[in-house]
Amino acid sequence: MGVKIIIYDDDKDILFVTFTILKRYGYEVLCRENCSQLVTDLESFQPQLILMDNWMPDMNGVQAIQYIKTQDAFKNIPVIFFSANASVEDLAVEAGADGLLKKPFDAKDLQTMITKLVPA
Repeated sequence: MGVKIIIYDDDKDILFVTFTILKRYGYEVLCRENCSQLVTDLESFQPQLILMDNWMPDMNGVQAIQYIKTQDAFKNIPVIFFSANASVEDLAVEAGADGLLKKPFDAKDLQTMITKLVPA
């Protein structure tokens, strides 16, 4: 079984493109348009990596990452903060993300980041 990745992004086009890229690389992918079921998603899917956008309707990415990083069961899951926000670097630091990608991103940069954060 491949590496499991959850993508949280409220933009359906970004979800589709990112899902397609990750599937092409052989990852098992779960897509979510919000974080309303964050704990359930993490417990049931058990991802090895999370891609987190910032602007979502119920809980923003910074809040979601901060929550994940305070929970013993989830804190070791690497989280890549990915956003088109001009302050993406500052937000990633504030959130406690393990990595960041600016949108739009290159598929090879995404793959490199995943490989760095989830060793084979």
